[in-house]
Amino acid sequence: MTLPPGPSLPAPVQMLRLMARPVPLLERSRREFGDSFTLRAPPMGELVFVSDPTSIKAVFAADRVNTIATGRNLVLAPLLGEDSLLLLEGQRHFGRRKLMLPPFHGERMRAYEQVMREATERQLRSWPLGEAFRLHASMQEITLDVIMRAVFGVGRGRREELRRALLEILAAVRSPATIGVTLPVVRELPRFRKLAARVRAADALLAAEIADHRADPGLAERDDILSLLIEARDPEGEGMGDSELRDQLMTLLLAGHETTATALAWAFELLFRRPDALTRLTEEVRCGESGYLDAVIEETLRLRPVVPFVGRLLRRPMTLDGYELPTGTNVFPAIYLAHTNPSSFPDPYAFLPERFLEGSPETYSWIPFGGGTRRCIGASFAQFEMRVVLQTVLSGAVLRPGSDRPQPMVRRNVTLSPRDGTPAILAERRRFAIEREGALSPS
Repeated sequence: MTLPPGPSLPAPVQMLRLMARPVPLLERSRREFGDSFTLRAPPMGELVFVSDPTSIKAVFAADRVNTIATGRNLVLAPLLGEDSLLLLEGQRHFGRRKLMLPPFHGERMRAYEQVMREATERQLRSWPLGEAFRLHASMQEITLDVIMRAVFGVGRGRREELRRALLEILAAVRSPATIGVTLPVVRELPRFRKLAARVRAADALLAAEIADHRADPGLAERDDILSLLIEARDPEGEGMGDSELRDQLMTLLLAGHETTATALAWAFELLFRRPDALTRLTEEVRCGESGYLDAVIEETLRLRPVVPFVGRLLRRPMTLDGYELPTGTNVFPAIYLAHTNPSSFPDPYAFLPERFLEGSPETYSWIPFGGGTRRCIGASFAQFEMRVVLQTVLSGAVLRPGSDRPQPMVRRNVTLSPRDGTPAILAERRRFAIEREGALSPS
């Protein structure tokens, strides 16, 4: 059994670079060692990164055997709870995933389009005319509003209080230093005690919202995702308890808020650097067309995946890229490296939505939402939300870049975000009718 070679940097240095600036470390390692290499990151130990489509396919195909990488439960359980879909394994994960999947696909999502559009229009009306502002922050407001209404189904009376509580949690967990909440000694520091108190406050509000939903005689007619989850039953006729519902709501918040907001911020940033693409997209959107819109979203998620890698723990030996990896190896399909592989994407660092008009890429070369049985259940929801937000903004506003400099990537907890929040200037606020009905039908 042999692991791929890797950098000779001291293990603590590798760990810090992987946490703080993962992309330079991953790219340097690929240049020196090829598509597969090993990093050392205590206390997890040796981590094998793979980025060729064949290896990634093999890793995802073994999801019924392997489990999530070492450390995920440790990092996320204090915030998400033990019943979070992200942390469940084996048959329980598969059963809960099957139970939760329907609201996030197909025509079910049509019910959320108006919520998404209205949230975007509220933000658009608040933008200052002719002054620079940060689009990333606005996108965060939009995605939180959508979660509060479409996912949580929060009533007007509790909405603002819960919104403030959730914003405090989201602000606290954006820093990579949040990992400190996993260490019992560090957890006693004032910063983390304050975070724990915020989580308890949000939990109390979520518990009250769940109770209100359960008591609603019209629950079966409601279309928010919380209502659908309360109504859902497994093959044995059992539903989710209040504690599990809380964990799944917190998971949907933390997994679906920052990620989609960041992807939208990157979409505008990349379009700002290619004015011709922005002009083409704007013209097509105002005509009710969506082909180029989909290509822009797919290319944004390729070039700027918000999560740079995902991990699996091998439960049996596996041969990847010619290396025989033993049971117990942590393997990480490197999303960013797969997306910038010149064999899969010629001119890989260029923003070229046109490449997605020419046909779909190889399945395991484009993996912004991961893959296998642990692929993000909100993938279709996220892409649909991006479509609605981009269409609404470009139909009702003329935006210009607020900075001449391209935005570098920085690590905010698990996401890769634009450093300065995508500065933008609202040059004109206007309205355009969407001429063709059904332009945003969910795929």
